[in-house]
Amino acid sequence: MIKVKICGITNLEDALEAVNSGYDALGFIFADSPRKINIEAAEYILKALPPFINCVAVFMNEDPAIIKNILKNCPFDTIQFHGEENPQVLMQFKPHKKIIKSIRVKDEQSLNVIEDYKEADAFLLDTYVKDMAGGTGQTFDWQIARTAKKFNRPIILSGGLNPENILEAINAVEPFAVDISSGVEEHPGKKSRVLMKDFIVKVKGNNNYE
Repeated sequence: MIKVKICGITNLEDALEAVNSGYDALGFIFADSPRKINIEAAEYILKALPPFINCVAVFMNEDPAIIKNILKNCPFDTIQFHGEENPQVLMQFKPHKKIIKSIRVKDEQSLNVIEDYKEADAFLLDTYVKDMAGGTGQTFDWQIARTAKKFNRPIILSGGLNPENILEAINAVEPFAVDISSGVEEHPGKKSRVLMKDFIVKVKGNNNYE
């Protein structure tokens, strides 16, 4: 069954709603974003979550020393690198954490950088928009995402997904997982309970908590 990550969690209410609705992973953004969270808030949320939920820390071109400091207080399971990090930076964390490398997709040539990050555990494909690193609400050519599967790494589809287009996206790409953020929000940083449930039901069916 396709895994589902919800990104841009900023508060405990949304985190618990996601868990109870059946989301597999929660993303916490430490990069500049309307959804940015601080260490104290992230630590508070993580301590309140039940077991078996994968928590993902999202960074963009961050100093590895700062990442390590955050990890001392926040026991994240996975690190998502969303910038142009040197592959050696990823390797500093690889022995202890699962690694997701984000790729901003403009065209099929955008996938060439995957060869530089062979040690990543999965690749998240997001939409390229100039001067925006994520949360664009825009899709890209899903056929490119399907092509990315040739690299034999799990593909996480992101970029402009919402309850209305998610089934079409899944049918087109057949990804390992999907990543949702702005498509289930009332406004940046605050999730919509109705949209969250609608999205997860579309992906996984009706076997979720009410």
